[in-house]
Amino acid sequence: MRIALLLLLIALAAPAQLKKRTEAPPQQPAGPMVDEDEDLLPQTDYAFNPIQAKKELKVGDFYKKKDNQRAAAVRYLEATRWNPSYAEAFWKLAEMRDEMGQNAEALDAYKRFVQLSENDGKAEHARKRIAEIEATMASPPVSAGADSAGP
Repeated sequence: MRIALLLLLIALAAPAQLKKRTEAPPQQPAGPMVDEDEDLLPQTDYAFNPIQAKKELKVGDFYKKKDNQRAAAVRYLEATRWNPSYAEAFWKLAEMRDEMGQNAEALDAYKRFVQLSENDGKAEHARKRIAEIEATMASPPVSAGADSAGP
């Protein structure tokens, strides 16, 4: 008896479920293109908040230890937005973007780090990476067949 009642309830609910599945997916809002990680960040107005910046940096370090580079980069980016003069956040953001192969973003973060801490020991390494990244971005990509020139 219970099984029959359960089947009856399922049969009555099935058309409503089918109707939900046939609806078109929601349209994406038309607007300017944003950085691929922007969609992961909540839309907020940033005011200077060094405490929140340190929290974001710690969460980014946690994600880095868990080998989640994208999440770590998002948190480091958040830290730079809460405190635009937080050199350590720019350093970690630059390293993470560099590891991810996002050269343009890494270059921006390295440059900002050098502006904020010119006398830091890491600044020399950052200057070298800036030069290397700019050199790779300026040179055209080498094609696979260019190395082997046959007779």
